[in-house]
Amino acid sequence: MSSWRRAHRLVERDEGSVATELVLLTPLLLLMLLFVVALGRTVSARLEVDGAAAQAARAASIARDPATATAMAQQTASTALGSDNVTCGHLTVTTDTADFTPGGQVRVTVTCSVDLADLVGLRLPASQTVTSTATSVIDVYRSASP
Repeated sequence: MSSWRRAHRLVERDEGSVATELVLLTPLLLLMLLFVVALGRTVSARLEVDGAAAQAARAASIARDPATATAMAQQTASTALGSDNVTCGHLTVTTDTADFTPGGQVRVTVTCSVDLADLVGLRLPASQTVTSTATSVIDVYRSASP
């Protein structure tokens, strides 16, 4: 038997194996892709929530009274997340104004629930909660009232 025939027989044995391997690996590749998307959403949301908390704390620190500081923190966090296209299923902004005096500080905690329900097949929770806290110092040389 010639070497050409031997090579031809080896090729004939492998004709369907590429298609079979592709059919077996495709679901695994799709699950890996979905996992990367879920991880990307979570990491991106964490970065954006960190930035929103810092912006909200800064906005609260320049307010003249605790009530205005709380309102400004809420508005700033919502605007910051909205402009970065982060959609939170549930957004909570908590402002701690216990030390709201010149030289004191304001602490803002932003909690965002990131939706993962559309990534079926991974058995992930329907949402992932991301929380970030930022603190900003109130200027010593400004008055506390208008």
